[in-house]
Amino acid sequence: MSVRFEVESHVARVTIDRPDRMNAVDGATEAELDRIWDEIEGRDDIRCVVLTGAGERAFSAGADLKSDTGKSGLEYWASGNPNGFGGISLRTSLGVPVIARVNGLALGGGFEMVLGADIVIASDGAKFGLPEARVGRLPLDGGMVALQRLIPRNIAAGLMMTGRTLSAQEAAHYGLVNAVTAADGLDAEVDAWVADILACAPLSLAAIKHTLRGTAHLSPAEARNLQTPALMAALVSEDSEEGVRAFREKRAPVWRGR
Repeated sequence: MSVRFEVESHVARVTIDRPDRMNAVDGATEAELDRIWDEIEGRDDIRCVVLTGAGERAFSAGADLKSDTGKSGLEYWASGNPNGFGGISLRTSLGVPVIARVNGLALGGGFEMVLGADIVIASDGAKFGLPEARVGRLPLDGGMVALQRLIPRNIAAGLMMTGRTLSAQEAAHYGLVNAVTAADGLDAEVDAWVADILACAPLSLAAIKHTLRGTAHLSPAEARNLQTPALMAALVSEDSEEGVRAFREKRAPVWRGR
């Protein structure tokens, strides 16, 4: 299977397992990723997702051009996955925090999948780039529309208009990466972030994520007053009472996700 999907202790680990192709995504891999994200959305036992690529060279080199179906750029755009590259770069319905564990190159669609994550942890040798223009294509699945919302516009334009890459340190400087670590410390850093996520109420995290991703076009006052289903579910949840009770009793809360 081109994607490994494992769930343990409320944490899902999604690993693109094509290291011989630098974890490039072909049609079968894309379909499997989309299926996995749909499954995660439908489960209530998953509270955090770690997305990564197998091996040490690449998170993902993006679309596997050697297995290209032959679609023109226009055909690809017209038939594009509404959830974006890998089923995640533009997905708006997922309420679970996603950590991108970037262990190497994140290029093209691979970079776009990183843009679909909520937290990005990178090894110090990781690189990020959108080289589509160099092969006559476009970063259609989030690159052109999402990157300029996360980093300064001219930096985003420079990347896309030259095919240059950002180092992990540069990406952190522009606020795209949350933490940079040596390769041998990457898993420990990711696990620390996972532990902090699991310490939080899952419905609170879902409400925060939906607000972050769904209200950027609104004024602060409009966003604050928007009664999303995720927000209302968190406000009336048992967990909202449990958190305060646990604080008063000086113990760790027991989250039930309801």
